[in-house]
Amino acid sequence: MDRSDKRIYTLSSEKPVVAVLKTGVPLVLGMFVMVFYNLVDTFFIGKLNDDYQMAAVNLGYPVMMIMIAVGNMVGTGGSSVIARFLGAGDTDKAEHTLCMGYVLTLVNSLALGAAGLLFLQPLVSVLGAAENTFGYTADYVSVLLAGGFFLMGNYTFGQLMRAEGSVKYSMIGMMTGAVANIVLDPIFIFGLSMGVKGAAVATVFGNAAGSAVMVFLYIIRKTILKFHAVNFRPDFGLIMEIYRVGIPASLETAFSAATFVVLNNLAVDYGELAVAGMGISQKVMSFGSYIYQGFAAGLQPLMGYNCGAKNFDRMLKLLKANVLVTGAVEIVVMVIFGIFAPVIIGRFTINPVVIRYGCRVLRANMFILPFVGATSSSRATFQSMGKPLYALGITIVRQGVLYIPLLLLMNTLFDFYGLIWAQPVTELITMIGALVLMTGFLKSARNNVQDLQAG
Repeated sequence: MDRSDKRIYTLSSEKPVVAVLKTGVPLVLGMFVMVFYNLVDTFFIGKLNDDYQMAAVNLGYPVMMIMIAVGNMVGTGGSSVIARFLGAGDTDKAEHTLCMGYVLTLVNSLALGAAGLLFLQPLVSVLGAAENTFGYTADYVSVLLAGGFFLMGNYTFGQLMRAEGSVKYSMIGMMTGAVANIVLDPIFIFGLSMGVKGAAVATVFGNAAGSAVMVFLYIIRKTILKFHAVNFRPDFGLIMEIYRVGIPASLETAFSAATFVVLNNLAVDYGELAVAGMGISQKVMSFGSYIYQGFAAGLQPLMGYNCGAKNFDRMLKLLKANVLVTGAVEIVVMVIFGIFAPVIIGRFTINPVVIRYGCRVLRANMFILPFVGATSSSRATFQSMGKPLYALGITIVRQGVLYIPLLLLMNTLFDFYGLIWAQPVTELITMIGALVLMTGFLKSARNNVQDLQAG
């Protein structure tokens, strides 16, 4: 069995738990590496012993989230379309979709970067930067916007590559970028005395290295799908299908960025050191977040392929396996965070006030981890099936109907503790609703297919 056959076998026939582990674990490991883009920035900025620069990295993070949201729009939409075409046996359409993904990434990054730099000052104000953090935040954000193609590309290109089951190659690209970022951070931050701006420059160069590796792998034909010059011509039908699935997926990350801004603006009332502590804890939480996001992203090509093949019974089994595997791993991570919170936060700052705030936030937020895997798996399944409105509905309920109102209410009633416990309450409620909706939808689809076959 050659490499292409093995990848297709994993998508179509591998035992559900094994398939989930094969597609999910390498992706989780690769996404752990992606965490270092922000954790490494936070670590080295912490060595400056300047909590205002530390806070600036946190305040600028929503901009990176927005860029990822736009990249996710193309990556999720494109990977869903690619997987369904592969499941239906149409490799030509899958390759055309791949090329459209690259074109759209370039266009979107140029538009977003130009708009952000044009309105940089009001943007930084909206992010919640105060007098001591405004300049640092502006420096950090401006570099990210200028390097938008690479930040978005590294994320998007990895998703498109994973759609064909080439998880290993996607991970190689992400790891290359992260290693480059680790090497470059101290050079720009300390060696060139650029501070927080140097951290952003290193992040851009790191993502550029990761993007270049993935492009190179396509060029030397290590992948199932190939680049063909003719496929870079616009196909508006494919573009519309990419956006039809991708826009709701990008809105999910955009909603997260919006709630992040609301959270930071509320946290400022407790002091800029509270923002710094919250920022460190949220970066640490990224390790837990990337576990469920990695398994959900790994699930997507499995679901997309089997949706194209109309194998809904296998999809139900894959969903169950993904929820169980993700939940078990996240419980272990939650226990580690709870026990070692002071040690973990203390690796990034020596300020006892920042450490105290960081521990409070980490020990509250860790309780979301057993719940969010089921929610993200359900959203990924809807996206892979070309049913983005269902995924968007889950996101709107989670972020708009539940989280933001709970943030405001619990902050008013319980001060800082209410602020940090609003998310665990939100995630528990969302998980129950998402699983009920997803399993009901798959069972209905399976029964419809069985009825057609019987008829």
